[in-house]
Amino acid sequence: MTDLNLTYTLERQAELIANYNSILSQIQTTIQTNQISRPIQLLPVSKLKPASDIQALYDFGLREFGENYTQELIGKAGVLPKDIIWHFIGGLQSSKPKDLNSGSIENLIVETIDSLKKVKKLDENRNSAEDKKTGVYVQINTSEEDQKYGLALDNLEEIESIITFILKESKNLELHGLMTIGSFLNSHAEGEENEDFTKLVNLKKQLDAKFGVDLKLSMGMSSDFKQAIKQGSSEIRVGTDIFGSRPPRA
Repeated sequence: MTDLNLTYTLERQAELIANYNSILSQIQTTIQTNQISRPIQLLPVSKLKPASDIQALYDFGLREFGENYTQELIGKAGVLPKDIIWHFIGGLQSSKPKDLNSGSIENLIVETIDSLKKVKKLDENRNSAEDKKTGVYVQINTSEEDQKYGLALDNLEEIESIITFILKESKNLELHGLMTIGSFLNSHAEGEENEDFTKLVNLKKQLDAKFGVDLKLSMGMSSDFKQAIKQGSSEIRVGTDIFGSRPPRA
């Protein structure tokens, strides 16, 4: 089980802050070099790291973090400050929307919706005293890899059904954007346009026009975030380069 102790050393906090600022500096350089005007969010992904690491960055001023596992997220949210905005970025099993959206996590964004069934379950189970809506990204498997979650690009009917449901029928959800994970090969190709990101950008344009929205794009991680920013990402997700190597999952 992930360590839920919130006590950290000043040395560990300084290390985390330095790592975070290093990535932030690279983002700012990429923005300036490419004359990008839109804001870019850096999301620290704290998967399998102790809650004390999050507390250390919270005390530095950060308020949004990404987690990959449902029970780990629920455990951390139970002991850490309630104003943290949690992004769930792991594969969402059909049985988990109820656990995630029960109201125990006050500020929640789910980036891995890949079926109409799951988004309906997420909508049904919101039980927050403050009636806060859950943010939603639709995950697209642009690389078409079997091991990845996400809707296939050619499943446009399901994609549009999810967006229609969130916009017109859901009571507890708020549409934020689209999310993808690039393939290893495309994410490590230096100086080339990432075709996995290009596919998501093209889908965004199509959906923006159809629904009259301006979808955010969550794409780019440690190995490919600079290219993702160049191609239109609104949010990049960085774990190891901020928190260090992770222990094996028990």
